[in-house]
Amino acid sequence: MAERRNCEFQTEDGTTLRGWWYRGEGDNRPVIVMAHGFSATKEMYLDDFGGYFADGGFDVLVYDNRNLGESDGPRPAEIDPWQQVSDYRDAITWISGQDGIDAGRVGIWGSSYSGAHVLVVAALDRRVKCVVSQVPLVDGLENARRLIRSDVWPTLRQGFDADRAGRLRGEDPLTIPVTFDQSADEPCALPTQDSHDFFFGPIRERATNWENLITLRSVELFTEYLPAAFIARISPTPLLLVVATDDVLTPCDLALGAYEEAREPKKLLVLPGGHFDAYIDDAFATSAPVQLDWFQTHLGK
Repeated sequence: MAERRNCEFQTEDGTTLRGWWYRGEGDNRPVIVMAHGFSATKEMYLDDFGGYFADGGFDVLVYDNRNLGESDGPRPAEIDPWQQVSDYRDAITWISGQDGIDAGRVGIWGSSYSGAHVLVVAALDRRVKCVVSQVPLVDGLENARRLIRSDVWPTLRQGFDADRAGRLRGEDPLTIPVTFDQSADEPCALPTQDSHDFFFGPIRERATNWENLITLRSVELFTEYLPAAFIARISPTPLLLVVATDDVLTPCDLALGAYEEAREPKKLLVLPGGHFDAYIDDAFATSAPVQLDWFQTHLGK
């Protein structure tokens, strides 16, 4: 049984990221690096996945993305996908240098927005020997077109432009809620009912430091992000892609289309239910053993 301890490490630009290290015993231990999705914090079920992988024989590093949770926030509430990709790589560097870790057996795991990031990281960073991407974003613009009504786009674009002008003048960045509080008509980044139900549901008891606020620039960056462009470059690193049939937040058909572009070795796991079902109950009971087996097969126990 691995011991979970709090940890922190520095990124290349000096930002401190904080999280948990499930630390095993002995030498030459394989490790899995994990972070959460859009605005989410590690307490939103990453302890369930991290603990499960640790019980399966892995060291696991779980951390909060910068500007979120317990990690430092040089730009509070800002979610920059490329900065998060860079932070994943810094996390790999840090954990690979710790005593007992086998730097030749590093896996990465991501879900939703971080499910996108691990596709990019695995394509760019050959230190990664195995990747699991769960309910990932694969095309930011196409995904946003599914979520945002067409008549709202002109106003949103005007907001992006106004925010850029204001930042250049030294003003505070414009902000927007992550998801709606009372009504689906409220402007927000994730306007789906299941997003509201998840973030305002029982998970609030576990994730007490989550805030329903991001910068508007985070949405602009979301629309410009295209991780599917990297998926064919992941090979020969083994890729497991997990999708949910009724996912309306990161639609299943987009992920399946991206999977077709991936090269071997690859594996697809299709779960029933929606985006957030993938973290809990029957979907977790089905998915977690498959994910663990993928890591064990390609990283060793």
